Amino acid sequence: MESIDYRLAFEQAPVGLALSRQRTILNCNQALCEMFGVTRDQLVGQSFLILYPSVSEYERTGTRIAHSLNSNGTYADDRIMKRVDGRFKGETFWCHVTGRALRPEAPHEAGIWCFEDLSARRTVRAELTGREREVAAFLMKGLTSKEIGRQLGISHRTVEIYRARLMRKYQAHSTADLVHRLLEG
Repeated sequence: MESIDYRLAFEQAPVGLALSRQRTILNCNQALCEMFGVTRDQLVGQSFLILYPSVSEYERTGTRIAHSLNSNGTYADDRIMKRVDGRFKGETFWCHVTGRALRPEAPHEAGIWCFEDLSARRTVRAELTGREREVAAFLMKGLTSKEIGRQLGISHRTVEIYRARLMRKYQAHSTADLVHRLLEG
C-alpha cells in the first residue's frame, strides 16, 4: 500500500484549511490564501481577526466558538468574512467555517479550521452591521428569536429589532421571505 503525503493533501485540499493556536494562524493552504486574496506569508502568524469585518464580530464569534468547542470539540457556522488584499480587498462574503479543537477542554489552544467560500451561491447584497450579520446567519439556520437571543446573549426582543431591520434592508415581507432572500444573496 502506498503511503499518503498528508502535507501535500493539506496543501492541495479544495477548501481553505488553517491550523491555529490561540486564534493565530500557524499554517494554511493555498485555497485559503486565494479565498482571502493573500499570500501565505501575509496570513501565517496573524490573528484570525484580519479575516473578520469587525473586531466585535471576531470577539463574539470567539466566545461562541469556545462554548461549542468545550462541549463537543467541534464548531460550524455560516458567517460573513472579509477579503484581506488583492483586487477584492475589503469585500465581504459568506463563508462556511468548520473547526475542531485538538483538546476540547482548551478550545482555542490548537485547532484545525476549514473555510468554504459561499459567494458563488450567496452574495452579500445589503450593507449590514456586525450584529445584523450574526442574526442573519442564525435565521438561515432556522433558529427562532429566542434561540438566537440565547446564542448571542441578547434578548429575543432585541433579535426581533434586528430581524425587522434586515427585513427592511432586503425588502422582505415575512421572515420566510427574508431567509429566502438571504440564501439567494
